[in-house]
Amino acid sequence: MSCSVAVCNSPVFSPSSSLFCTKTSIISPSPEALNSSLTHLKTSSSSPASPSPSPSSPFRIRLQKPPSGSLLSSSNSVPSSSSVSTILKRKRPARLDIPVATTSFGVPATPCEVARDLEREGDGYSVYCKRGRREAMEDRFSASVELQGDSKQAFFGVFDGHGGAKAAEFAAQKLEKNIIDEVGRRDVSKVKEAVKEGYMKTDAEFLKEDVSGGTCCVTALIQNGNLIVSNAGDCRAVMSRGGVAEPLTSDHRPSREDERNRIQSSGGYVDLCRGVWRIQGCLAVSRGIGDQHLKQWVISEPETNIIGIESGCEFLILASDGLWDKVSNQEAVDIARPSCLGISKQNALGACKQLVDLSVSRGSSDDVSVMLIQLGSYI
Repeated sequence: MSCSVAVCNSPVFSPSSSLFCTKTSIISPSPEALNSSLTHLKTSSSSPASPSPSPSSPFRIRLQKPPSGSLLSSSNSVPSSSSVSTILKRKRPARLDIPVATTSFGVPATPCEVARDLEREGDGYSVYCKRGRREAMEDRFSASVELQGDSKQAFFGVFDGHGGAKAAEFAAQKLEKNIIDEVGRRDVSKVKEAVKEGYMKTDAEFLKEDVSGGTCCVTALIQNGNLIVSNAGDCRAVMSRGGVAEPLTSDHRPSREDERNRIQSSGGYVDLCRGVWRIQGCLAVSRGIGDQHLKQWVISEPETNIIGIESGCEFLILASDGLWDKVSNQEAVDIARPSCLGISKQNALGACKQLVDLSVSRGSSDDVSVMLIQLGSYI
């Protein structure tokens, strides 16, 4: 009985036993060389120095070193033409040219994109973003304030990326311009439609970049004394009206009945995975920018709420779910209010950090972003 064992040279599995050898390609030897090899093996097996194999352990057979002229020899010398007609030599694989990874904006990617915390204080707003347990932070924000006549126009946004930071970065750079451009083309009564078009245009532009990932968004446009708040995903906006927390957005998650019905009517499914409702078993939000592989069900259309800014409208909190998963709406307002109204010595940026630290102390491992906007500056 003859037995042949061949194992590939795998970097994962690399046995040290002499029973495993590299498989080579050969052409049948001449009869003279074959007879010489068989004679040698027969003589070696009858030698008293060779132990007899155990019937229960066939792999304990000791293989003798073949002569230098044999085809089984491991010598580096070139065999004669009478032994082997042709030997196919093993060639080194061609060198692979691996391109350098780049971001969707043509800038070389770094191992840790924004591995630090972000903070900023501006005209009537403060923001603080703290990285969670990931190597790089996926949250981003945008903020701009400008004078228009006797009033101020401002745009604020918090973007919570998933599957990387590229979608959040893209939205932070593009969404403001797209929304303001669409608002400028329409009548005042068509603001909601303009914001919707701004979101969907940004989504379409990002999908053309052909990169993975997505982002949840919450934005606030302040214009002509009105507060126009929109969201797609589970970033949330909460306003303090006389110290009472007033949510201005509703989270878009597959657990919402209307969102679940929309997904299922489009041919998708929603199931419970380790206590979290997910689309197609993977994504825990039902709206956002990006997510090309789930675009049939994860739409970019926002929900928009318009509020006239009055004296009772004190401040606005825009934050990612890293905060809202651990801190309630009213609790967040109670903590931020003394700083926003000047009652406390702590400034608004300090209140942002306090809210972030509270979420982390309660076990949040996610990125946490909090922005406070003092609405009294826009009355």
